[in-house]
Amino acid sequence: MRSQRATKKQDGKCYVLTPERYVGAEALEEEEESLDEKMLHLTAKFERQFAESAKLEPMIQENLPRVGSGG
Repeated sequence: MRSQRATKKQDGKCYVLTPERYVGAEALEEEEESLDEKMLHLTAKFERQFAESAKLEPMIQENLPRVGSGG
């Protein structure tokens, strides 16, 4: 049976092509924040954005007819 792993030399470098590896892909840095901490921060940000949206929506609804009619 033939191996699914292929090796290719280009520019003097050896690249291994397998389903789990990509040519030129850099290693990912580990995140400093745990997933739970990240979710807490993102949820708080999302709630602030919802509050801002609720505050802006009435103003947009009020001004939308004037923008659409050109006056």
